[in-house]
Amino acid sequence: MTAPDRSTRLRPTLYVLAAVVSVQFGGALAAVLVPLIGASATVTVRLLVSAAIMLAVIRPRLRGRGKEAWRAGLFFGAALAGMNFAFYQSLATLPLGVAVTVEFLGPLALSAVLSRRLRDGTAVLAALAGIVLISQALTVPWAELDLGGLAWAAAAGAGWAAYILGSRAAGRHFDQLDGLAVALVVAAALVAPAGLATVEPAALTVPVLAAGAGIALLSSVVPYSLELLALRSIPPAVFGILLSLEPAVAALAGLLVLGQGLTGLQLAGMGLVVAASAVVMVGGTPEAPADAPAGGPAPAGAADPAAGRAARLDP
Repeated sequence: MTAPDRSTRLRPTLYVLAAVVSVQFGGALAAVLVPLIGASATVTVRLLVSAAIMLAVIRPRLRGRGKEAWRAGLFFGAALAGMNFAFYQSLATLPLGVAVTVEFLGPLALSAVLSRRLRDGTAVLAALAGIVLISQALTVPWAELDLGGLAWAAAAGAGWAAYILGSRAAGRHFDQLDGLAVALVVAAALVAPAGLATVEPAALTVPVLAAGAGIALLSSVVPYSLELLALRSIPPAVFGILLSLEPAVAALAGLLVLGQGLTGLQLAGMGLVVAASAVVMVGGTPEAPADAPAGGPAPAGAADPAAGRAARLDP
């Protein structure tokens, strides 16, 4: 009995770890595609494919929705579009690990504001110090800093915070992942004009479209499915700690796939952000439901997969 029990307890943790790895390697694949067709076209392909897959799989119920539900769905989709658009713009000039780490500041700040705990505020200040280190503001002349890329990553963080709030609102009006499917359609519609206007049709080759489908699977479909399975049994604190590893996994994916190395100070800054994230993400209300995949009252960054996946439909 001992071995099966251990396996049962370990499986949800492995699901979350696999989801984290999937998202960040999806981000690495996106960073490969961005120089070929541009950031706007990359995020358009990714969201269009994600929306098509999720609509086919989830088949959301649309009839009988009131005005409040549709307002929530539109806000959720707009936040999703803004988060992804800004993040992919940052990938055009920033290493993947740097972009993900800077973006993490958004949900951390939101958690601190909502909790109003001194501990969380202190953790966000530590994360800010980490951002300063990873941005190389202390070691690189101001004129040589990639301020544009850092600004896009920070904007993606703000979009991630809005995404968390939008996910909660949609979770009150839509069942299961219906809200996410609606939001993906809205997001794809919002970014498509920019993507189509900036890409040459000849650039959309079969390998490029296949890469876009791969990004959609790695960054959306696979992680959401794995997290949905994990959240049925994993404690919120464990879920939060595992998600806090995302900047480190992003740095590893950037190194292995893109050859993007980081300096010692940047790694130290990333460590501060990961530690701050772990502190904030495990500080939510213990009794918050851990099975609300499309949002709900879970504390930001704790058991709500929208708070963690941003990624990261972001990255």
